Amino acid sequence: MKKQKKYKPAVHIIQKELLQPYNPVTVNLIGAGGTGGQVLTALARMNYALTTLGHAGLFVRVFDDDKVDIANLGRQLFTTAELGQYKSVALINRINRFFGTNWKGETIRYDKPSLKNADLASATITISCVDTVRARYEIAEILKYLAKQYGGRNHVKYWLDFGNNRSSGQVILSTLEKITQPASELYRPVESLPLLTDEFKDLLSATEQADDVPSCSLAEALSKQDLFINSALANCGASLLWQLFREGILFNRGFFLNLNDFRTQPLKVA
Repeated sequence: MKKQKKYKPAVHIIQKELLQPYNPVTVNLIGAGGTGGQVLTALARMNYALTTLGHAGLFVRVFDDDKVDIANLGRQLFTTAELGQYKSVALINRINRFFGTNWKGETIRYDKPSLKNADLASATITISCVDTVRARYEIAEILKYLAKQYGGRNHVKYWLDFGNNRSSGQVILSTLEKITQPASELYRPVESLPLLTDEFKDLLSATEQADDVPSCSLAEALSKQDLFINSALANCGASLLWQLFREGILFNRGFFLNLNDFRTQPLKVA
């Protein structure tokens, strides 16, 4: 009788240089709108907790060339006093004052023409909170290029993408290179997590917004995205990142969320 092979769950194990870094881990956050603003607040809380626990913490740059307008109030984290300001600068100034950080707001779009400076474009973790499929594919191209051509301290390793339509969405973690995994008797370590743009082309097309025309009012904005979808995705996605830093091992590389029936489906490492 043949002996059955022992089942080993697939996992992704985080390298020590992220768990016990000498310097803050660099994070590029692309997009400072409904989801991006919520993610930034979660990153600030995470940074405070990590440094309190003896970790070097995070250094975050936020990229967005958009300015605050009246339709952003209520659904996004802006006040009337910030109307006309760049979203990235308004959010970063508030976070820096509240948490005592020295994070940076970049008033440019994260795209090929604007990012000729590889030091600025590259970060250990890139987080995208953008509205269009086109933007995601361009981010993917930039990150793949940097993974091959840029060898600095902030060499790109992970890409965490947030995407949603009116009342559902997903958060998916990808790797830009093979992450060396230790041998394990209990688990089956996986060194690469597939890129969102390679694995979910159909999903990206389905969640793309019909147009890029800005909303003229809060009511119009809410017809495109529900009031709490951004914060729900941001908190769950931040929990995945928190698990990366605190546990050092991931059984799930993302999730799908539907607020209509309050259902969350994890995306397993495979």
